[in-house]
Amino acid sequence: MDLTQRKEQVLKAVVEGYIASGEPVGSKTLQNDLFSDVSSATIRNDMADLTVKGYLSQPHTSAGRVPSQRGYRYYVERLMSRNKLSPRITEYIEEKLIQSADTPENILKKSTQVLSEVTGVASIASTPSGERARVHKVRFVQTGRQTAMAVLICSTGMVKTKLFRCDFVITSEALNIFDKALNSLLSGMELARITQPFIQTVAASFGEMALYMPSVLIAVMEASKEALKSEITVSGQTNILSLPDISVNAAAQMLRFLSSKREIASLLCEKPNGTAVYIGEETGRQELYQSSVIITHYEISGQTAGEIALLGSVRMDYKNCIGCLEYTADVAGQLIEQLVAS
Repeated sequence: MDLTQRKEQVLKAVVEGYIASGEPVGSKTLQNDLFSDVSSATIRNDMADLTVKGYLSQPHTSAGRVPSQRGYRYYVERLMSRNKLSPRITEYIEEKLIQSADTPENILKKSTQVLSEVTGVASIASTPSGERARVHKVRFVQTGRQTAMAVLICSTGMVKTKLFRCDFVITSEALNIFDKALNSLLSGMELARITQPFIQTVAASFGEMALYMPSVLIAVMEASKEALKSEITVSGQTNILSLPDISVNAAAQMLRFLSSKREIASLLCEKPNGTAVYIGEETGRQELYQSSVIITHYEISGQTAGEIALLGSVRMDYKNCIGCLEYTADVAGQLIEQLVAS
């Protein structure tokens, strides 16, 4: 339902005023701050009409108005301006992420920590999914006379390691043979194809050299299986306990949700195009009915690689949170892509 321009201005002012103060917004406040050329009675009538239409609610008879979930939805979709982050915030985000830019896992872990810090809500990120990942290269590092480590580097930047033991003394020459043989065979291959039957076929193709390869091939297969899994990282859970507009019961339910990696993965798997905002009941999860979730994705080489999200109260500062989330996702994606290219 479309609103008149003035009623949109009133709704926007109420939403942003309530987000900033946490107090119901009255007509007198709006007249003093924004509508000096409009009577207080006219503003009251507009607010009353917005209440009847379900965009505002009135906590008490004599109180001002607060946004309803429907009012927040209208605001986010039609009235909210894009937030230009200050150089201080963007520089801070970049600096923190660059300091942890040694693995995708560390980049995403730092992303959630920084986001929770600058937004005051909880933050979630998923590591790049291995569904479409390919082998970038395999490296071997000797760890003992008869032990070594297989290092699997994926096209998503993910790095998985697996120790293996041989029945013979491992030499640098042996590691070079493993390196050359397996990179020639696996480079560019989808991780999902590296299964037990595939490994058995590969072993048979090596002829006499197959006697030396079983533990090596098993290590690579197990590393591939681990790389296929998307991992979840969560930060800022304690922020939920300090949100003034969240009840004790609602906070407990939010924390319970954040403790379940399966529930989080299910939410993130909705994979929005661009940035999606789910307000209250729109989350489809009863434990989040007093919460809002903002989800965006980060890209590697132009392809969606994983998601980053914020979880807070329905009264969260959507404009600032979306700006910080999207900027952090862009920086994280660029840093992970640089790891892949290196």
